[in-house]
Amino acid sequence: MKLTDNTILITGGATGIGLALAEEFNRLGNTVIICGRRAAKLEEAKRKLPGLITKECDVSVRKEREELLNWAIKDFPELNILINNAGIQREVRLNRGVYTQDEVAKEIETNLTAPIHLSALFISKLTTQPFSAIINVTSGLAFTPLAITPVYCATKAALHSFTLSLRHQLAKTSTKVYEIIPPIVDTELDQGARDKRQQTDRGMKPKEFAMLATDALKSDVGEIAIGMAADLRNRREELFNAINRQPV
Repeated sequence: MKLTDNTILITGGATGIGLALAEEFNRLGNTVIICGRRAAKLEEAKRKLPGLITKECDVSVRKEREELLNWAIKDFPELNILINNAGIQREVRLNRGVYTQDEVAKEIETNLTAPIHLSALFISKLTTQPFSAIINVTSGLAFTPLAITPVYCATKAALHSFTLSLRHQLAKTSTKVYEIIPPIVDTELDQGARDKRQQTDRGMKPKEFAMLATDALKSDVGEIAIGMAADLRNRREELFNAINRQPV
């Protein structure tokens, strides 16, 4: 994959993995656009990386996804890479009756519906470019789920499946389809749940993850499993039993 002189849109780009990818792609000489639902976080990212272009957008809302497309096409006709990165991870304890429909619906909408819809919206734009790409960020938990976060894991497994089909459908176009599969990365994704679980391993640093991911993209690998995510993919049943020893 060509890593310079692109115009890249990253959803959920104001924090965590998204911001680390934005920083790395900015360093490599690309025009980087990030969107996120929190204006304060976007402003903070802009202060850190003045070259970023920011757009407030909650990708869990259909209308805002459509507005994002219209804005991007109008202001950035050279846009050629979409990175579906925005995600929510929540603990859902079904065996204890802890299930809030609105929260679960938002998790599914953000993690799965949004990347499917955004891909569908942007395909007609991307396929007109000499080179373009859709990059979906899934998770090692798509392959070996953490039982305490069942909805998150299910959405990532579904996004992995969708990515396989999308890659097949776009094989004869100028748009390549990539999947980046992160391990545990030290971000705010789980909204403090690691602290509640007294989890001391905070995972890989976002900067290290972004460098490994872009290096693999340079090698034009379609499915990129980083760090322990490769093990989670390859040793599913064994590791599922290992990481879910404790009752939920």
